Amino acid sequence: MECDAAGGWWVHLRRCAQCGHIGCCDTSPAQHATAHFRETGHPVIQSFEPGEEWFWDYTTAEGFEGLALAAPGSHPEDQPAPGPAGRVPADWRAHLHT
Repeated sequence: MECDAAGGWWVHLRRCAQCGHIGCCDTSPAQHATAHFRETGHPVIQSFEPGEEWFWDYTTAEGFEGLALAAPGSHPEDQPAPGPAGRVPADWRAHLHT
């Protein structure tokens, strides 16, 4: 939501398992999902990408499988990744965090 509000873009989206906050992944320029963890202490995220159901725990730095969160489980399938459409720069790969 922070990327959208700032007119930014993201590579992939992550959802906080505790409060539902949607933030961009660590490869994205702004890394909002990790910033949310640091600000709130909410340790577990789930991928918010279509077809992905994995979770990540920031406190253990481990991925795991868990129970499905309440719908929606991902952004709309017609939304591209990276996204959103029309805001991703042509040289987006040069802006990735690795």
